[in-house]
Amino acid sequence: MRRSLLVSNFDPLRPRQRGSRVAAGGNRGRKGNGGRGAGNAGAARPGVGYTAGLQERAAHAQEETMEFRLPPETEAWRQELRAFLKAELPPEFEGDDDFFDNEEQIAFAREFTKKLGARRWFAPAWPEKYGGMGKTAIEQFILNEELAYHRAPSGGRLFTIGITGPTMLVHGTEEQKARYLPKMASGEEWYCQGFSEPGSGSDLASMQTRAVRDGDEYVINGQKIWTSNGHVADRMLLLARTDPDQPKHKGISAFIVDMKSPGITVQGIDNIAYRHDFNQVFFEDVRVPARDLLGGENNGWYVATTTLDFERSNIAAISGARRTVHDLIRWAKERHPGGRPWDKPEVRLKLADLAIKAEVGRLVAFRTAWLQAKGEVPNYEASIGKVWMAMLGIEVANAGVNLLGPYGALQPGSKWAQLRGRVLTSYLLSVSGPIGGGTSEIQKNIIAQRGLGLPRG
Repeated sequence: MRRSLLVSNFDPLRPRQRGSRVAAGGNRGRKGNGGRGAGNAGAARPGVGYTAGLQERAAHAQEETMEFRLPPETEAWRQELRAFLKAELPPEFEGDDDFFDNEEQIAFAREFTKKLGARRWFAPAWPEKYGGMGKTAIEQFILNEELAYHRAPSGGRLFTIGITGPTMLVHGTEEQKARYLPKMASGEEWYCQGFSEPGSGSDLASMQTRAVRDGDEYVINGQKIWTSNGHVADRMLLLARTDPDQPKHKGISAFIVDMKSPGITVQGIDNIAYRHDFNQVFFEDVRVPARDLLGGENNGWYVATTTLDFERSNIAAISGARRTVHDLIRWAKERHPGGRPWDKPEVRLKLADLAIKAEVGRLVAFRTAWLQAKGEVPNYEASIGKVWMAMLGIEVANAGVNLLGPYGALQPGSKWAQLRGRVLTSYLLSVSGPIGGGTSEIQKNIIAQRGLGLPRG
C-alpha cells in the first residue's frame, strides 16, 4: 500500500487566537514580520477537557498538512537541474566555497550564473515579467539545494536572489522593480549587503553611516564591515541613518548603491581560513540618486527585517553539510593506511548520527520554504534553522577532522590532503556559524519571544 508521510501544520510554537479555527492556507493570525497573536496554541480552552483538547488538535491537523513527498512535476524539475549541472560543471568539480580569490574563479562563476539566467533558472520563483518563471518557493528551494549540494558557483545568489530581490519585490517601486530585477534574474548584476559596521553588529540599529539629502541625491558617508562578496558585487543593498534625531530604529533608510560610484573604497579582509570573502567598504561623499531609496525615507528598519527573514532559510548551508557528510561516509568506506575506518563501530555510529542531523536540518529548511510557498514570511522558523545549521556545521567539521586523523590538518593544495583539504577549511570556518548572519543568542531570543510567546528577559 502506498504510504504518505504527513505532518500536521498544528504547532505549539505557533500562537493563534484561543479557540479560533484557521482555514487551510491561512495566515494563522500573524502580525506583520513575526508579530504574535494572543493565546497559546498548545493549551485547551477554559472549561474544555483533555479529550476535547485532543479533538481540537486532530481537527486542526486535518485542516492543513505538509506533504513530505514532492509531486512528480517537482521531482522532474530536480532531475532536470541535475542533468544541467552534470553537463555544465567540469568533471570531478568540487567548487571552491565561493571565495573569489582570483579572476579565473570570478569569470567562471559569472559565466555559470549567466547560463542559469538564460534559462530563467537563477530566480525561477520570481514573476515572468522580472525574469523568473513564476515557480513556487519550493521549486526555488530545490534549485538552491541542488546548486549547493553540487558546490556550483553561487554567483552572489544569496545576496542577489535570496535577499535583495525578494526585499525589492516587497518594498520597491514599480520603476525600481522594472529597472533592477531583470538584471538580477539574468545573472548580469550581483549584489552585496551593507548592514554591519565596526560598532554595529547584533545591535544593527546603532549604525552610524549617514545619508544626507541634497536635492535629488543623498550623500553617503561612513563605513561597513564583513561585507561578503563586496569586492565582486555590482550593487549594494545599504542601510544608512537619514534622521539622527529619531529613535535609532526609526531614522534608518535603505538604498540601492552602485559599487562603482565615486567615493567607494573596498578593502578585503581574509577570513580565518586565509580566504577572501569579507570586505570593509568605505563611503566618502558618495552620491546616490533619490530614486534609489528603497521603501521610503526612515523606513529602512522595516526593509531590514524583511531582508533578514529572507536571509535565514539556510538551505545552502544545510545542503553543503549533507554533502560533506556523504563525502565522509564514502571516504570511511575506502581502505587507508591502518584499515577501513568504516569497520569501526564508533565511526559508523557517528556518521549515522550526522546523517540524521543533516536530514533534520533539511526538513526544517523545507518547512521554511513551505511557509513561503503559502505566502507567509518565515520568522522564528527560520531562526530555528539558523541555530541548527550553525551547530551542525561545527559538529560535521569536528567529526571530519577527527575521522581523517593526521590528514585532517592538511590544507587545500597539500600533496597528501584528503577530500581536497575541504574538511580543514570547513573546520576553520565553522566557528563563525553561530555568529554570522545573526548570532545564535539573537536567534534563540527570536524563538523564545515570537515562537514561544515568552517575555523579554
